Amino acid sequence: MTERRLLSGVATMLASATSNQVGAAVGAHAFPTIGPAGVVAVRQFVAAAVLLPIARPDLRRFTWPQWWPVLLLALVFATMNLSLYTAIDRVGLGLAVTLEFLGPLSVALAGSRTRIDLLCALAACAGVYVLVLPGPTSDYLGVGLGVLAAVCWAAYILLNRLAGTRIPGLAAPAAATLVSAVAYLPVAAVLIARGRMDATGVLYAVGAGLLSSVVPYAADLIVLRRVPSRFFGVFMSVHPVLAALAGLVLLGQVLDLHEWLGMAVVVSANVAAVRTAAPGRRRGLWSFVLQLHVALGNRRPDRRGMAVADGNH
Repeated sequence: MTERRLLSGVATMLASATSNQVGAAVGAHAFPTIGPAGVVAVRQFVAAAVLLPIARPDLRRFTWPQWWPVLLLALVFATMNLSLYTAIDRVGLGLAVTLEFLGPLSVALAGSRTRIDLLCALAACAGVYVLVLPGPTSDYLGVGLGVLAAVCWAAYILLNRLAGTRIPGLAAPAAATLVSAVAYLPVAAVLIARGRMDATGVLYAVGAGLLSSVVPYAADLIVLRRVPSRFFGVFMSVHPVLAALAGLVLLGQVLDLHEWLGMAVVVSANVAAVRTAAPGRRRGLWSFVLQLHVALGNRRPDRRGMAVADGNH
């Protein structure tokens, strides 16, 4: 029975991760019409429409010590999504997502001074170098935006830990999504005024929101009842590979051999960092990293700031 549940959980995680990266590729089809900013705006609207009815945050009762982490989270959401989608537009889906994964890896390594963790950090740096192979024709802006998305991912982990100790339930990410969605209203207004918000582009963007947010919400709700959170966190390392495959199949983005090699090194460093982490720190880290699996976590923090299932993710 346990083996069956584990296999079912792996299948569900694979479906969730595939949906996430297919959603990103679908969103990329809207870049020529509404641009990365337009796709992010629509995705924020979709995410807010899904999360707010579930969380129902009472914004009138928020105090300033509760508001400022929410506002920073909103800034992180807006910046992370825009930088990632712009990076996808410039350097491709596989490279952008791999660079983004440096965020949780950095957090995993930041608090450690062991030799193995140092080797993981050096391996990740080497992997990024092999992945990018800097040269005169390199798109340094695209690479930099991918790294910025990684910084935002790391910031989310830390901010979510803080917000989880101050705001119960899903109120913090829901409120942050609302603020981010409101901030993107001018982007939507400008696109509408310029006649760029066409039906096809919006449809692709809505598809990205559904596949990269709504579907993973439901899938992770199921899977987190069947597999340990640590296993879930390690399995997240499949995302860069799936992103590369989605980019190849749906966007025609072919990776060179050195890009596949660099991606494999970064993923391996990420897995090694998690597996060698101290149990207490690993549990604390991945309980928050897994919440970002769909950009918005949906687990209820307990009094210690740890994530426990509340029926949604």
